[in-house]
Amino acid sequence: MDLRNIAIIAHVDHGKTTLVDELLKQSGSFRENQAVAERAMDSNDIERERGITILAKATSVEWKGTRINIVDTPGHADFGGEVERILSMVDGVVLLVDAAEGPMPQTKFVTSKALALGLRPIVVLNKVDKPAAEPDRALDEVFDLFANLGANEDQLDFPHLYASGISGWADAELDGPRKDLHALFNLVVNHVPAPKQQKHADEDFRMLATTLGSDAFVGRILTGRVESGRLKVGQTVQALSRIGQKIEQFRISKIQAFRGLTLRDIDEAVAGDIVSISGMQKATVADTICALAVDTPIDAQPIDPPTISVTFGINDSPLAGRDGKKVQSRVIRERLMKEAESNVAIRVSDTPGGEAFDVAGRGELQMGVLIENMRREGFELSISRPKVIMRDDEGQRLEPVEEVTIDVDDDYTGAVIEKITGPRKGELVEMKPAGAGKTRIIAHVPSRGLIGYHGEFLTDTRGTGVLNRVFHGWVPHKGPIPGRRAGVLISMENGEAVAYALWNLEDRGRMFVNPQDKIYQGMIIGEHSRENDLEVNPLKGKKLTNVRASGTDEAVRLTPPTILSLEEAIAYINDDELVEVTPKAIRLRKRHLDPHERKRMSKQG
Repeated sequence: MDLRNIAIIAHVDHGKTTLVDELLKQSGSFRENQAVAERAMDSNDIERERGITILAKATSVEWKGTRINIVDTPGHADFGGEVERILSMVDGVVLLVDAAEGPMPQTKFVTSKALALGLRPIVVLNKVDKPAAEPDRALDEVFDLFANLGANEDQLDFPHLYASGISGWADAELDGPRKDLHALFNLVVNHVPAPKQQKHADEDFRMLATTLGSDAFVGRILTGRVESGRLKVGQTVQALSRIGQKIEQFRISKIQAFRGLTLRDIDEAVAGDIVSISGMQKATVADTICALAVDTPIDAQPIDPPTISVTFGINDSPLAGRDGKKVQSRVIRERLMKEAESNVAIRVSDTPGGEAFDVAGRGELQMGVLIENMRREGFELSISRPKVIMRDDEGQRLEPVEEVTIDVDDDYTGAVIEKITGPRKGELVEMKPAGAGKTRIIAHVPSRGLIGYHGEFLTDTRGTGVLNRVFHGWVPHKGPIPGRRAGVLISMENGEAVAYALWNLEDRGRMFVNPQDKIYQGMIIGEHSRENDLEVNPLKGKKLTNVRASGTDEAVRLTPPTILSLEEAIAYINDDELVEVTPKAIRLRKRHLDPHERKRMSKQG
């Protein structure tokens, strides 16, 4: 059967997963009466809640005798480790661009990777039926983007279609019939080359492992594209590391391939196809699985370095062990090592003392998703403030800088520019109108300056601004960047918060807790209205007397507290504070709960 391998790349929320749903429906991969969840490819709970794709997933459709393997890739740069590896498995990309927004930062990130690999994109201008759509402007911007990224003439001469993924049509002309996606299927078959690996079907078997999964029944599962030869169930193969060291020899217990949305068992894998194999004990991502006669590994894609690190420790608060079952450092370490094995963008190292682990990754979102996954699995953790990873280059200290693209209403541009170029040490690169009273601001901002900025940004723009960021490069260290200015309100007692006490504390600052919430000494219950930390008693009830008041006391009316999300909490804390994360709660606390210990440590510091 004729074969095509493509990846769909796009910015977050440009309709990539919705388009794949329609491709599956129109190719007959679903039965007429089959119940299919909306955004069938986003199978993970967190992906559905956040409306983003985190893990790349494969599916396969058949069109007029050609099998098209489609890989849906993450748009967030935090999950770039996935994107780089996925693109090395395919022969073409479909670049999806929102006709109203045009190319966005993560489009740029993924597209630069695709162009560097020599892939020739097909451009689909999606959502052209939106009222604010300007498909011609978006098309010009895509051309400019390709030129800026150093695309060659073949890549600049790209075919394009106009589409509406949600309505299920794509046409070569803007005023086409708008009936179905046949134009896209035909363009993929005609424009994307067949895998060149098919010419090597008679050579020894070789395959590069690009993603790692696991299954309760068969153990480790490695997915990748067969580079040469054939593979049968029961065949003995070996795994080679990147530098050609033999890792293990094993028998293939299972070969699976995507047919529609389901993984099906197959007897034989052939060169060019994307398959999942089982049977190995140690082999992992970026290793070469090959016949015993092969001794040179396949080159693996270099991976962008991590830019931030967070310390994961055991939860040692007085409320530890009440919500979660997984609390020991040994269990936390095993889980983090397992994550680092399958996610090459994450690095885990032990800290002195062995009770905590340094986890380095691409960004706050990636860390937030890992912590969220772990708390849902029953882990209790204490998390430190993210630190930016510095580099030394010939005695000079370098720090990572990100390219930030902001779309904001004209009224708020002044406030945003002042924040990112002032205390956060950013440099304004470009500012241009983005239609309908909006401005697009592009700036290079140190990663340090962006930690915790998103919440402030939403407040400054009344929730209307859109901020996107992507790793840009390394620059000499830009000097100190101020952190949070306000102090915090710290509980001096253990127990349950009392409404009357919280009401009395309202003029001291904003609260983070509700009445009846469990509280302990050293826990942060709110933000102080001044710059210093203040110890308070949130358990102090109203004094009862034996004199009855005339008329009943008025019920206490509390201002609703500020409830921080996981990412907001991690970005909010200072270096001497931690976030306590359990399956049921997110609490802020001081690193040292005892006030005397805190004083002693601050004198030492």
